[in-house]
Amino acid sequence: MKLRVPRAALAAALLAIPVSISPMLMAPAHAQFGGIVYDPTNYAQNLLSATRALQQVNNQITSLQNEAQSLINQARNLTSLPYSSLQQLQRSVQRTQQLLQQAQGIAYNVQNIDQAFRTTYGSASMTASDQQLIAQAKERWNNTVSGLQDAMRVQAGVVGNIDTNRSQMSALIGQSQGATGALQASQAGNQLLALQAQQLADLTAVVSANGRAQALAEAERSAAAEQGREQRRRFLTPSGGYQPGNVRMFPNSGN
Repeated sequence: MKLRVPRAALAAALLAIPVSISPMLMAPAHAQFGGIVYDPTNYAQNLLSATRALQQVNNQITSLQNEAQSLINQARNLTSLPYSSLQQLQRSVQRTQQLLQQAQGIAYNVQNIDQAFRTTYGSASMTASDQQLIAQAKERWNNTVSGLQDAMRVQAGVVGNIDTNRSQMSALIGQSQGATGALQASQAGNQLLALQAQQLADLTAVVSANGRAQALAEAERSAAAEQGREQRRRFLTPSGGYQPGNVRMFPNSGN
C-alpha cells in the first residue's frame, strides 16, 4: 500500500523550508563569537584612522627634530670665538707708538716743528754772533743725526713685530678654518682685519720716521746754505781797519 501525499501538502512543505533556513543564509556580514562582534568595514575605518594618526605623529616628530637642529645651528652661529688676538695687537701698536714718542730733537708735534723752523732752521740772523751761528749749526746737525737714529729704531721695532704678526696670523687662520658657526668665522675675519690694520700702522710709522729723517737732513742743508751766505757777507763787509792812537809806554814815569 503506497503512501500518497497530497500535492497541496507537498507544496506547502517545500514553501516552508526556505522560511526556516533563511535566517542562516541571510545573516549580516559580521559574525558573533563569544559576545565579540567583528565588523570588517568598521575595522578598516579604524585601521585607516590609526594609520593617519601615526603619520601625523611621525610628521610632528620630524618637525621637532628639524626645529632642534635649527636651534643647534643657531647656537653654533651665536657661539663666540674662544681666541682673541686683540691684546697682542694692541701691545704691538703701543710699542711702535712709544718709539715714535721717543723722537729726539724735534718731536712729531706741529707747534714744536713750527718753533724750530722759526729759530734753528730760519733765516740766519744778521745780528747773531759767530758763536751763536756755530751753536745753531751744531743743533741742526744733532737733529739730523737723531732723526736718522729714530728712523732706524722705528724700523727695528717694526721688524720685531713681524714674528709676532706671523704667529697671530697663523693662529687666526686656524681659528677661522675650524669655526663652528657664522659668528666665529666673522670674529676670526675681523681679527685678521685688525692684524692687517696693525701692519699698516707699522708701515705708516716707518714711512713717517724715514720722511722725518729726510726732511731734517734737507732742512739742515737749507739752513747751512743760508748761514754760509751770512758768513760770506760778514767776511766781505769792509771793517774799520787799524785806527792809530797815542800810546804811553811808561805811564808811571814823570816824563
